[in-house]
Formats: sequence, structure tokens, C-alpha cells
Amino acid sequence: MELRQLRYFVRVVELGSISGAAQDLELVQSALSQQISRLESELSTRLLQRSPKGVTPTEAGLAFFHEAQLVLRHAEQAVRAAQQARLTGSVSVGMAPTTAAVLGLPLLRAMRERYPDVRLHVVESLSGHLTAMLNARQLDLAMLFDSQAGRRLSVMPLLEEKLFLIESRRAAGSPSRKHLSVAQLAGLPLILPTGSHGLRSTLESAFARAKFKPTVIAEIDSLAMLMDAVDSGLGCTLQPWAAVARFADAGQRFVLTELRDPLALRASALCSLSDDELSPAALAARVVLADCAREAVRSGRWVGARLTGKAVA
Repeated sequence: MELRQLRYFVRVVELGSISGAAQDLELVQSALSQQISRLESELSTRLLQRSPKGVTPTEAGLAFFHEAQLVLRHAEQAVRAAQQARLTGSVSVGMAPTTAAVLGLPLLRAMRERYPDVRLHVVESLSGHLTAMLNARQLDLAMLFDSQAGRRLSVMPLLEEKLFLIESRRAAGSPSRKHLSVAQLAGLPLILPTGSHGLRSTLESAFARAKFKPTVIAEIDSLAMLMDAVDSGLGCTLQPWAAVARFADAGQRFVLTELRDPLALRASALCSLSDDELSPAALAARVVLADCAREAVRSGRWVGARLTGKAVA
């Protein structure tokens, strides 16, 4: 019997539906049903009464449900106790400005809560610079937009972000459309990061596929300055939603129009040194950072982002 089986069973009973629990747990329904059947076989008793309206626990199932809840609660307490054991050390984490706008504070809070004796060093810089620092062993881990960051690195794809045309509301007025194609960018004065930036290479690929030559009026490798230029009405930019995440009044300042291109997505991966090069503190921080990213996407706080690869599990 495994803890995950208890967790699955408890969720099925709570929702009264195997299909609903499968969706909530992000599992295939048949896989969840198989796990419940294995649990019943191991206990040699039926735990659930199935009907067209859903499932209800049998008498044995209800007794098992209450005890399973207690076991899971104790397991969570054990995990917290282990996490809060005297893990010490320091870890350096790199994030691009847009990523830091969404994950910076949640990571700091989570690390402070789980590992109060670990000192966190956060570096905010462009993805290309972070890649160089990681390859030079100046960082332990980083969220990067280039999954081919280095041969000796551990790379875990995490998420993809939609791209938006971002304009000053004062210059653009009320939004007239919900989305636009690459071709519809014709004539718009664009302010973009330079070619060394991971986002720029994604955009250049989209432009090439559409056989489109953009009107780039300025290249700025500072997100703060770039967004100030857009806010003042000097031009518009193509960025993920995270570019406006730090603006409390983003809705009043900017108009965001989704760029409709199935390949015009910014992919982010959690990259780190190999496991044998990472300290226990760095290994722990890697798990925490991945957890923070998943929570931000699943809660809807990270607008326009979706989990990919193993991060979905």
C-alpha cells in the first residue's frame, strides 16, 4: 500500500466521483480506477459503491477513509518536520526579470518557511546572461528560456507562456481585438530586447515563418526601461503577461492583445548543475522553485502560462 493510493482514495470519496477526482489529480481516469481496484484487492474488501451518479464509500470504505485522512495528515507533518530539520547552507538562483516578477517573492517566502537556515542568493538578469553564469558555475540553478543551455546541466521543462502585444492604453485607447496574427503587426513601432535575449530568438522564428519584417524602433535589454518606454507611448512590445506583473495598475496602463501563433510561445525550463554538483540546500531549493512555478500556474496567478512535460504531474 502506498501513500499515493491513500491520497487518491481520499480525493475520490471527497468528490464522490472517480472522473472528478482524476481531473483534480491530473490523472487518466482508467489509471485512477486501477489504483482504487488494487487498493480494494490488497484489503480484500470493497471500499466504494459505484453507481451512475458517482461513488459512495461502503461501511468499510468510510472507516478506511477516516483512518486514511489521519495517515495523510501525519505524513504531511513528517514531511514538514524533515524539511524544517537543520538544513543549512546557501544557494544561488537566477531568474529573468519577467520570471522574477511572478516567482521571486513566492520563492523567498517558501524557502523561508521550509528552510529558514538556508541563505538564498537571487540574481535577476537576462536569460542569456544567466545561462553563461550557470555554465560558469556561478549559479546553482536558474529559470532559463533556452533548454539547450549546456551539456552538463540538468534541464526540466516547466512551462510555456503566451505572448502578447503590449501597448500603452493612453496611446492605444480601448482594446479593439482580443488577438492578432504576426502579419497584423505590420507598421507597429516595436521595442524589443536584443538578439541575445531568449525571447528575441522566439520572435525572430515567428517573424521568419510568417515572412514578416518587423518595424523595430529600439532595442532595450532592461525590462524596466523597456516597459517605461511602452508606458510613455514611444512604441509597443511583444512580451509574456509577466512583463506587466509588477504593475499594480497594469489594467489602467496597458492594453494586452494575444499573439495568435501556435509556435510563438516562450518556453521556460528549470536548469541546474548536475545533481552530484548540487549541495543539499540547492537540491531542496530546486524542488521549492518547481513547486512555486506549478502553484502560480495552477492558481491562475501566472496569466497565459501552462505547465509542460513532467511539471504537469
